[in-house]
Amino acid sequence: MTAAVEQPVTTDPGRVLAIDYGERRIGLAISDPTRTIASPAGFVTRRLGKRPPIAELVRQAESLEATALVLGLPLDDEGNETVRSAEVRRVGAELERRTGLSVTLVDERYTTAAALRAIREMDGSTRGRRGDVDALAATILLQHALASRPR
Repeated sequence: MTAAVEQPVTTDPGRVLAIDYGERRIGLAISDPTRTIASPAGFVTRRLGKRPPIAELVRQAESLEATALVLGLPLDDEGNETVRSAEVRRVGAELERRTGLSVTLVDERYTTAAALRAIREMDGSTRGRRGDVDALAATILLQHALASRPR
């Protein structure tokens, strides 16, 4: 899996919140203050046909004491932007405006597939745990973003 980072996550101290922006659920992950380890941080359920839950994402960022955000950018198999890419870019711009935090867009291709594979490899079941899968996908997204930052 390649994780193209549009702008590197800075080496500044503080927690980074990753957001895996899905159609039904938004997976969340948070780093430790040294930006070394990513851990699942739950998910937000989206209501179909409703506006993006920006206020809830801002609340999550505040409660998790995030100092920066990573937002998964949905690209197609060839790495091209999709219709959802534009929506994610709008959400990122709004999160940046409302929180004052930097938002880094990261290629999220295959993060959900990697999360599902990891759960299966541990002989786990995803039945009734889609939110956990989305949080794990956000964790994978964040770990890649952290690994790609300048040292």
